[in-house]
Amino acid sequence: MRYAFADCLLDTGSYTFSRAGEAVRLEPQVFDLLRLLAETPGQLVTRDRLIEAVWQGRIVSEATISARIAAARTAVGDTGKAQAVIRTVPRRGIELIAPVRTEAAADPASPGDSPPAAAAPGTQQTIRYTTSPDGTMIAYTVSGTGPPLVMASHHVTHLERDWASPLYRPILDALSSRHRLIRYDIRGTGLSDPAGTADTLDHHLADLRSVARAAEVVPPYAVLAVLNSAAVAIRLAATRPDEISRLVLLEGYARGRAMRGDDNKNRPDDPFISLLQSGGWGDPANGFMRAWVSIAAPGLTYDDATHPIELIGSATRAEDSLKSRAVIDRFDARPDLPRVTAATLVSHARNDTLHPLAEGRLIAACIPGAAFNVVESGNTLCLAPDPASGPRIATILDFLARP
Repeated sequence: MRYAFADCLLDTGSYTFSRAGEAVRLEPQVFDLLRLLAETPGQLVTRDRLIEAVWQGRIVSEATISARIAAARTAVGDTGKAQAVIRTVPRRGIELIAPVRTEAAADPASPGDSPPAAAAPGTQQTIRYTTSPDGTMIAYTVSGTGPPLVMASHHVTHLERDWASPLYRPILDALSSRHRLIRYDIRGTGLSDPAGTADTLDHHLADLRSVARAAEVVPPYAVLAVLNSAAVAIRLAATRPDEISRLVLLEGYARGRAMRGDDNKNRPDDPFISLLQSGGWGDPANGFMRAWVSIAAPGLTYDDATHPIELIGSATRAEDSLKSRAVIDRFDARPDLPRVTAATLVSHARNDTLHPLAEGRLIAACIPGAAFNVVESGNTLCLAPDPASGPRIATILDFLARP
């Protein structure tokens, strides 16, 4: 849906916002706040309703709420005194007082529809769904043209938010410039169904294959797997070698934390567990959230780190992430490594704290003929602001282009 008010245009289909014809970058929670107001023009939005819609009912500080409202005002051209678009009713809430015109966007695809033609980088993406053998609904999308590349990512993603993110979009555009890129939210995150406590590595493998079939990818195809999905891609390549042509594993690990010995199991001082228990999931004002992101992506500035924090909060609830983490920590694809015959590139940040370089080295040493690319970075994810990301993506594209 497209909402026009004052000189602003909010497009929930493409997840974009513009003012006076100029694109304006919004943090995910600011976008959600404006969407809520645009959907309820002239209606008072209370603090409780705001928290439920934007933060999914999580506990957030007053400072965080005030900061998002202030950012929304700035985006629409208001100030605290000049409230021509967003009006504050003291101690009651806020409302959008500017007239709103709506325009329906293209209807989203329903589950089971045939896959769309690939979109060129920079165009609107369309979310599709497929059903895994156990009935779990998996969201996927396609962009770019060229040889197919299925991207299996980590357990805190969101197809729409990642597409709009300045941290990820340049990476996705680079991959889509050479490939028909098929991305999906793994079970337990984003637009896909929640994870179950009985899920296993093989359930995730079935999800990957279901997405490839739904997107009409003809084997053999290349797979780019990130973090926990590396174990999934490794098992697929080992058990169905005819389906996989090449593997690219970014900060991947073949064994989850619970499989790395007693010293690495989920302990009370695990920073991720502490974060989940702090009540600050997705809250940029929460110290645990800031600390965890600084561990996962030490190269980000304070302002840049706000974006992934909000993205994390919108991708999944803390309790669902903890459930996914419990499953992922039990992944173990080590027996599959020697059976992988597909050409493999293992790319790992030298100073990755969450999943040390040794985990990438283990994979490279056990897959016959695997290439090992050590990246001079401390980030757990490949992020556009990282100076190492450009050369790294070039290395990946070069590897995928080899005959």
